Amino acid sequence: MKLLLADDHTLFRDALVQYIERANPDADVTTAESFDQAYEIMEDKRHQDLILLDLRMPGMKGLYGFEKMRENFPNTPVALMSGVAEPEDVEAAIALGAVGYFPKTLSGKALLTAIKSVVDGEVFIPVDHKNSTPLPAYYDDGDQAPPNPVYGGMHEAQQTLSAKDDFNLTPRERDVLEFLITGASNKEIATNLNLQVVTVKLHVRGICRKLDAKNRTQAALIAQEHGLVPKVASGER
Repeated sequence: MKLLLADDHTLFRDALVQYIERANPDADVTTAESFDQAYEIMEDKRHQDLILLDLRMPGMKGLYGFEKMRENFPNTPVALMSGVAEPEDVEAAIALGAVGYFPKTLSGKALLTAIKSVVDGEVFIPVDHKNSTPLPAYYDDGDQAPPNPVYGGMHEAQQTLSAKDDFNLTPRERDVLEFLITGASNKEIATNLNLQVVTVKLHVRGICRKLDAKNRTQAALIAQEHGLVPKVASGER
């Protein structure tokens, strides 16, 4: 099995390589830390069974990098990995020909199984069975190190995300939720958390989806009912 693994998180990349090679000693894994480096490698080593691209690494520019790789190396399957991806990202990638999407919150064993399945010709897309949509990936907003599949980090992240009492909320979603219950606008939340307004909108949408809320007001009420955030009066922040 020959793989090209491109990810800018050194800890995650090296840990995944070790995990793959430990499980499959015959695996030949070539690594890159950016899309441009991965592309250069493919120009020299075209015979790969699978290309794994991190959706958020330098040079990807959203799905531009994926499209370029597919266009210039059409005979090599390409899959995406991500620690932060919305269902829309996944659906768009699959529509463009991705053979798989691997959330970094998968356990090391599950990730290895997924890689083997796409190498064998299958398409791998984890599904959120609550709403039958591609499972989004969230582990942080860039403030923490990515999970480590060798030392159990991925497994621990998967256990955390599967807990029902926190509705799978990420730390950043909890931050946004605390502002939602005060009635703060997206712009106010963005200013206070040093985020882009569009990022806040994505978090609000994710919160509503996870809490099964029709709008931000209902999401705030549900959050208070379940003790996800302190119960405070509107404007008391």
